[in-house]
This record gives sequence, structure tokens and C-alpha cells, in this order.
Amino acid sequence: MDVILDKLRDIEIRYRELEGLLSDPQVVSKQGLYQKYAREHSELSELVDTIRRYEKTIARVEEYKGLLAENDDELKAMIRDEMPQLQQEQSDLEEKIKILLLPKDPNDDKNVFLEIRAGTGGDEASLFAADLFRMYARYAEAQGWRVEVVSSSSASGLGGYKEVIAQIEGKGAYSRLKYESGVHRVQRVPVTEAQGRIHTSAVTVAIMPEAEEVELKIDPNDLRIDVYRSTGHGGQSVNTTDSAVRITHIPTGLVVTCQDEKSQLKNKVKAMKVLRARLLDAMVQKQNAEQAQTRKSQVGSGDRSERIRTYNFPQGRVTDHRINLTRYDLDNFINGNIGTVIDALASHHQAETLKKQG
Repeated sequence: MDVILDKLRDIEIRYRELEGLLSDPQVVSKQGLYQKYAREHSELSELVDTIRRYEKTIARVEEYKGLLAENDDELKAMIRDEMPQLQQEQSDLEEKIKILLLPKDPNDDKNVFLEIRAGTGGDEASLFAADLFRMYARYAEAQGWRVEVVSSSSASGLGGYKEVIAQIEGKGAYSRLKYESGVHRVQRVPVTEAQGRIHTSAVTVAIMPEAEEVELKIDPNDLRIDVYRSTGHGGQSVNTTDSAVRITHIPTGLVVTCQDEKSQLKNKVKAMKVLRARLLDAMVQKQNAEQAQTRKSQVGSGDRSERIRTYNFPQGRVTDHRINLTRYDLDNFINGNIGTVIDALASHHQAETLKKQG
């Protein structure tokens, strides 16, 4: 811990500098600069609060050690009773500081695009895709985030999805949802199954951070944009204008379609956002593949083909295979109460990163 004490002091000095800057009228008058300093101040606040609690705890431990030299048996007994709890608090705060000092994922505070696609399993897979979308939407709403469907492709009259893409906007959306990418497997008796046999189906989930235009420049010459009439169930026309948009990124072959809006312009804007997110995601996946050691410190590789979780309805069980965590509250989980598993995944990732640094 001694090696990082100087760094902690530097952080406290910087935090006090920022407090002064944020009350400086010249800074306040420059909105862009003020927002930059306010963001840095906000990012440091939890760490500085923890450092200050840690310093107070160390001071109390040292004070107690000094008092043990006093010739007062009653005082010594009281200190011996309290010292283990105080030392545990010191140890816990040290661990928290180490975690807060870990390099931050630059995408953590970003909005995300959630893509869910039915895989093997026919109608049952598409129904489970709808269940997962509802699960994530409920979790997002509980966090106070905004969920907007960008595009969807229905599979049948049963209410399932072949594919659904949604934008989730809210502070820390990517930091909380980034571990959800991969294959989600479901084991249950389908509503369409008369024999009552358990079927296994699969759905693929992808979580992609939203990419700003400044982060990812796309050459307009690399795009082919087609417009056509939106279609609903059974192929019937939703409206009489060519409002649906299909954008093809020629160098990569990526295709994005959007037809949920009645305005061609709005559909084009949404489709471009999804395309940017997919291109950024592809770059990140490539980097992860090239950095094998980095991947080992992550919870899974982020590989879309990796089976990450099984939902077993007959047993009421949900199992996350990456951290060998099994819970028997599937009904509660599928209704959006997924926070404890997300916490466990984040803690595992932090522990692995600390181990690697240590």
C-alpha cells in the first residue's frame, strides 16, 4: 500500500484544485471547460472520499497503538476489543482504493445498443429472445435509464423476436451491461410442445457502447444506402412512402436496417448510430483477440459464440458459467432483478485484474 500513498496524496491535491477551479468565475463562464472539470471532479469524488476515510482509520489505529502503552488496564481492554474491527475496516478500505485506482474502461459511462437474436430452437428461441429483451428493459427502467427500440423483426404470432435492437441511455449503462454479451441458453417446455418435453434453445446477446461521430469517422463513399417501404407482419405495407432504410458498409459487409420510424431521415440517423456502434465493437473485438493476456483478465472473452448463461425453468435455476454462479430464483431474475449477478461479474473482473497487477 505504501507505494501508492504518494499517488493518493496527488489525487487529493488535484481534487482540491478542481474544487477551486469550479468556483472560479472565469471557469464558470466557459461552459465547455466547466463541464470538463466538473466531470473530472465527479469521477474523483468516490475515490477521495474513500482515501479520507482510510486516512482517518489509519490515524485511529496509530492512536490506539499509542494508548496501549498507557498504564490503564480498562482502556487497554477496550482498545483490544475495538482494534480487530478497526483493522478490518482499514483492510477493506485498502481493497476498495485498489479497485477504484484500476484503469477505467473508457466506455463505461456510455449509452449502449442492445442486440438480441434468436438462435437455435425455432419459435422457442424467438420467444426467449422476447423474454430477455423484457428482462433487460425492466432492469434498465429500474436504473432510471431510457429504452428505445431501434428495429425489430418478429418471428411469429406468439410474440417472439427473430431480432430486436434497442438503445439504452443512462449513466453507467455500458459498465453494468457489458458482461451480458454472449450466448444465453434456455431449457424449458415450449408453449408449442404438446408432449411436455424440455427443449434447449439459444439466443445471442450483444452489448455495444454507443460510438460518437468524433470517435469513428465513416467515409460516405463506403456506404450504400437503400430505401424501401416499411413492412409489418406478413409483409403488409406499414406506410405508403419509402421510409425504411438499409445501410451497407461496403468494406466490412455490415448491414443495418431500420424501419420503426415513419420518417426516412429518423430511420437513417438511427441506422447510422447502430452501424457506428457495430464498427466500434468490431474494433474492440479485434483488439481483444490480439491481446490474449488482456482477455484472460476479463469475464469471458466477449466472444459472441461463448455460452455464458443457462436458464433452466423446470429447476427454477439460472447459472452463469463464467464464474460458476448458480441461483434458484429464475422467476425473479427473468423479471429484471439481475443486479446481484452483474455485481458478482464485476467483482470477479476486478479481482482478476488486481491479481494480474499484483
